[in-house]
Amino acid sequence: MEISLEGKVALVTGASRGIGKAIARGYADAGASVLLSSRKLDALESAAAEIGGDIDVMVANAGDPSQAEAAVAHCIERFGGLDILVNNAATNPYFGAAIDIDLDRYDKTFDVNLRGPLVWTQEAWRQSMRERGGSVLNIASVGGFLLEPGIGIYNTTKAALIHLTKTLAGELAPTVRVNAIAPGLVKTDMARALWEPAEERIAASMPLARLGEPDDIAHAALFLASDLASWVTGHTLVVDGGALLGPGARRSTKD
Repeated sequence: MEISLEGKVALVTGASRGIGKAIARGYADAGASVLLSSRKLDALESAAAEIGGDIDVMVANAGDPSQAEAAVAHCIERFGGLDILVNNAATNPYFGAAIDIDLDRYDKTFDVNLRGPLVWTQEAWRQSMRERGGSVLNIASVGGFLLEPGIGIYNTTKAALIHLTKTLAGELAPTVRVNAIAPGLVKTDMARALWEPAEERIAASMPLARLGEPDDIAHAALFLASDLASWVTGHTLVVDGGALLGPGARRSTKD
């Protein structure tokens, strides 16, 4: 099935690699004009050259409100509006027990992962979507539903983002839809430390018997941004290969 985003304008944060780049490529392939945003110009330009289509790039730190304001303004000036905002940028500067985290890294995690999506959504609403309508998509994580050693603060931001998604969906309805995707373990550079040492073992424990690829999330993001999801808001779509079903959920076909 082909899903069209012809005539739509999208802005994707954290779009230079991984899930963000895959979403931007999927939107561009579906006909949307896309602004790619992240912190490093060289990585953005490389991603843009790979993606092609009607795209532009702008350097912005997702945790900086002034840069969010400027990026949204640039998107509107460049493409004439903003229909789809994807809050994908995230960070995880700390691995360890939540009780031991220093406040600098705590604040950075919340600034990017939770305050960031709120600020970018505020700017999209104020500058375009209040009049134009649109769709906001937050990239959360299955970690928002779980207790996991070492990444408890990261997961706390994602749990809060899932709740923020519901809150904004209620406030911005009926003209703006707000949804989220909760990816499972996807083979990205950011998650490399979680999957690379034990990919085969982890995959064997999952009902669909493989780890996720960025395109798996991009496909869900394309659906939620499209008119096919016009009656979907406040929802968090889990895309995790069945991992949340838990160990033992996969039954051998030999049984």
